[in-house]
Amino acid sequence: MSVPSLVLNFLFQRADMKRDKGLRIPDSVEYIAGLPYGSGLTLDVCYPKGALGKLPTIVSIHGGGYVYGSAKLYSLYAASLAGRGFAVVNFNYRLAPKYKFPAPLIDTNDAMRWLAANAEEYPLDPENVFLVGDSAGAQLASQYAVIYSNTDYAEIMGLTVPDVTIRALALNCGMYDVNIIPRSSSLMADYFTKEPEKYGKMLDALNYITASYPPTYIMSAPGDFLYNECEPMAAHLRSRGVETVCKIYGDEKTYHVFHLDVRSEVGKTANDDEAKFFMRHIKSE
Repeated sequence: MSVPSLVLNFLFQRADMKRDKGLRIPDSVEYIAGLPYGSGLTLDVCYPKGALGKLPTIVSIHGGGYVYGSAKLYSLYAASLAGRGFAVVNFNYRLAPKYKFPAPLIDTNDAMRWLAANAEEYPLDPENVFLVGDSAGAQLASQYAVIYSNTDYAEIMGLTVPDVTIRALALNCGMYDVNIIPRSSSLMADYFTKEPEKYGKMLDALNYITASYPPTYIMSAPGDFLYNECEPMAAHLRSRGVETVCKIYGDEKTYHVFHLDVRSEVGKTANDDEAKFFMRHIKSE
């Protein structure tokens, strides 16, 4: 692991521990951790206690610069989404530098396959699936949505999407065009190797976005170091005929991935807005 990736791990872990200190999963949420899926990985499922029938289902892709993060670190956030009336699949994926691109996307597809296969055991609705991702997870979510919505790109990636219907997605504090990351970036090398050009069209996901791409909610904050990535992605999606909402929350003190802080009022507002956006796109039989 490169020095910048080690530093990122240290700083993110310290910030996450401070953010979540003293908090626990609400008693109103059923939280089941450590369910096996894919290639020796695990995922968590949570939903409101006493839920009857199938619930609209959010699949959460955690952030962490491709080298950090876990379902455990996102458990409070996932539970907060469940408290808004959803079932949530919160999964671990393989991290760089041990695992390179496109390992997290393969794992995302496997998590979707698990969702489809276990919809009778848990209150999951494969017909009403919603993606959320933040930071690097937002990039992964945006790319997976291309795989889902464009069979030509899915073929380039060598993936077959399982029988799920993604109704909409939320991209939070993310970056989206991986081709603008400097080739000298250590994070680029940790995830894409030092020769990313070998992946060819796999890195051109934005060029394969069509009007079939799911409706998308994009958000950021003035204090987010990826703030300037928000509007260009929204403009690109709109140019392809995709229903898109782009919203900025808070002020210069509102930081990167602020919405993960379940005690933050501005974070609650952002998560409420995204939940309402998802609810508008639920399709009933």
